[in-house]
Amino acid sequence: MATISTQTRPTIPYPIAVAGVLFASICFGLVPYFSRGLTEQGVAPYAVAFYRYIVTAILLLPVLIIHRNAWREIAWGLSAGAVMGLGWIGYVTALETLPASTVGVLYMTYPVFTLIIAWTLFADTPTRRALFASGLITLAALIAGSPASVPIQHIPTLLMSLAAPIGFGFGICVLVHRLSRIAPLARIASVSLGSVLGLLPLMLNADVAKLLPQGQSDWILIVGIGLVTALVPQLIYTICSPLIGASQTAVVGSIELPTMFAVGFLAFGEAITTPQAVACALVLGAIAITRSRTTRTLSTVIAKEPNR
Repeated sequence: MATISTQTRPTIPYPIAVAGVLFASICFGLVPYFSRGLTEQGVAPYAVAFYRYIVTAILLLPVLIIHRNAWREIAWGLSAGAVMGLGWIGYVTALETLPASTVGVLYMTYPVFTLIIAWTLFADTPTRRALFASGLITLAALIAGSPASVPIQHIPTLLMSLAAPIGFGFGICVLVHRLSRIAPLARIASVSLGSVLGLLPLMLNADVAKLLPQGQSDWILIVGIGLVTALVPQLIYTICSPLIGASQTAVVGSIELPTMFAVGFLAFGEAITTPQAVACALVLGAIAITRSRTTRTLSTVIAKEPNR
């Protein structure tokens, strides 16, 4: 079975590694800016999801070819990617009509779904601290998504957005329990390609008008969502997060949620309400106190060195 080729870890100072994780997390938090920019130009949500993963899938395809003997692990990665890609449609759809801060809080519930899926499918018993953190995150989601915070007619859209954290939770479980023997880049490649393959039937059956932005200048949004929010930050995570550890990465990476709030406020003029601020504080608190693998971001898991 093909495993990761032995790689020499770069001699990067700890502060620079922390800065790398911080930068990558901010990039992940910029997703609403590119996503809403594209949907406002008439691009379908599934096309937005497709564009986010296609650049990484193409550029890292040679990695999968090199590690093709690990076909079982690659198959798991493809399946996880397909679930994640389809789930991301709900996230993009919600961003069309709901505040980025509200959708961001719901997105950050993925540690809860990670815990549930790991417990039920992989017999990975959660710790008390993880259960406590999940309770805080669930409370935050209830506050951010309550009828007092979101108009009643948008509740179905809000519930649809939960497909994204469910998909991420499944992806994290697969990465932890099934993909630990292949190279980090192979993990990124298999998951990205799986997302592309999962979304491809929708792309092939869609009207061309729903796939392309109306203005030529808006093509920069397609490039941006593929490079700025996916490929570049994932590669930085792959290098930096093993150098600072999963616990520190979880804490530093929590900047992703405030970044979503800032995007909503600065780019779209969205007011940050008291319930949203409380929900954000609860999520950040849960991440800070847990320091367990259920709170790690997807990229943190991808970046772990494989078992030898």
